[in-house]
This record gives sequence, C-alpha cells and structure tokens, in this order.
Amino acid sequence: MMKIKLVVLLIALLIQSGFSQNKLPYQLFDKNGKKATYDQLLKATEKMEVVLFGEYHDNSIDHWLELVLAKDLAKKRNVVLGAEMFEADNQTQLNQYLKGEINQKQLDSTARLWPNYKTDYKPIVDFAKENNIAFIATNVPRRYASMVYKQGYGSLENLSPEEKSWIAPLPIVYDSSLKGYQEMLKMGGEHTNENMPKAQNIKDATMAYFILKNKKENSVFIHYNGTYHSDNFEGIYWHLKHAESELKIMTIATVTQSDLSKLGKEQYGKADFILVIDEDATKTY
Repeated sequence: MMKIKLVVLLIALLIQSGFSQNKLPYQLFDKNGKKATYDQLLKATEKMEVVLFGEYHDNSIDHWLELVLAKDLAKKRNVVLGAEMFEADNQTQLNQYLKGEINQKQLDSTARLWPNYKTDYKPIVDFAKENNIAFIATNVPRRYASMVYKQGYGSLENLSPEEKSWIAPLPIVYDSSLKGYQEMLKMGGEHTNENMPKAQNIKDATMAYFILKNKKENSVFIHYNGTYHSDNFEGIYWHLKHAESELKIMTIATVTQSDLSKLGKEQYGKADFILVIDEDATKTY
C-alpha cells in the first residue's frame, strides 16, 4: 500500500512539474485583473458592434492574435475590418487591391504602407480580400496631424472639400482633460507644446468617424490601433461614445510583463480585456 501511495505521489509531482514548465507567450485578463481565456474573449466580441484591438505595433503575438480573432469571429458574425495603419486618402488603392484590380506591387507603389506592412498587416488584409470583407482605412493623413501639431486646429479650415473628407468633420471635438492627453504633455518635455495632444486627438477623432461611417448592422467592426489610442476607454473609444452613447464597444489593451501569472495593479481598468504578453516575445522590427 505504501508503494502505491509513493507511485501516485511521484506521478502527481511529475504532472505538476510538467505543467510548471509550460511556457505560454501571453495571458488574458479582464479589467479587474481576473484571468480570462481566449474563448471568453471571442464570446464577448460576438455581442459587440465595435472591437478596438489595441496593439504594440512591433509585437508578433499581437499580430498573430489579431488575425486569429478576425478569422474566428468571421465564422460567427459578419465583420468589417479597419486599421490605424491605413490613412483615409489611401482607401481607393486599398479597395482596388481588395477587389483584385491591382496587385501587391502596385499597392506598395501607390499607397503609403507602413514599413512592417508585409509581415504584420498584409496577412489580415489578405484575409479580408480572400473572404470579401471590407477593410477601412481609418486614420487621418499624417500631413494633417502634422499641421495641427505645428499650427493648431485653425490650420484645417483652409483645406479643400476633398481634403476635409479625409478627416473627422470640423470643428474637431477635443477634451483636453483626458488622462492620456495630459500624460502626453508631461512626457513630451521641452519638445512639446499644447498642440501635441490635439494632433493625437485628430487621429482619434478621425478613426472614430470612419468606424461609425462604415460599420454595418448586424456586424462587428474590428479596429486595429496602437493601444494608446484606446487605453483607459479614452481616445477612439471616447469619440465613439461621444457620437453614439449606446454603441456596444469592447476594448483590448496590450501590455508586456515578465510575469504572466498576474496582472500588474497599475494595469487594472485599462480595457475590457488586457492582453499581457511575455516581454521576451519576438519583435517584428
């Protein structure tokens, strides 16, 4: 009997040791710091009208999970995709690529693609292309954000009607008291000015505007953006709610930690789901 107990104990210890050696690259948590599963995340997205997926632009796990989530959700709901990484005045070229009217090389030469497009965003765009899913270029053309940074919102008044169609309608709504904008002023140091958060705000406002303009009934709009644009239910989220207070929105924030067993207290409340990625996970650039 003693030998049997010893064998059972040994097996238990081996099983426990095996599980402790598992190395997972990420862990999901809810906004209260409770561990969550991918299935819980997927189920929650099914009930939403908009999902804001906040990423680190150089993180391979982020880009993998973005594609996985889009594929799985598309099996259950109609989806529309959109991203910060495409500026609104490049929508025509993006549509041409999605329809097969131009190839990848032609898209490269006619649209302003991010340097990491081919490794990080092309798989999602190609998924949309293969499945006839709309993909929306939501971001403000960078030159207009630069104008706001240098000259303020007044500089936008002289844009042509076509140029104004690529930004959120004027006047741009702006709440300078939002935590994210306040922190931006503090982080900027001597190189910042009061227009820096306004330049960020025009991006947030424009992305929200194009999400609302292109979302469809009985569909989920999945939007990919830098996590800073939707952290703490601010940025894009704030503008969406300002325009449509009853809109069902879910946010996902990204953070990195060395310990995935628990969420850092400072990250509580950052989003509906917090994606904690091992800080050693591969960067794409």
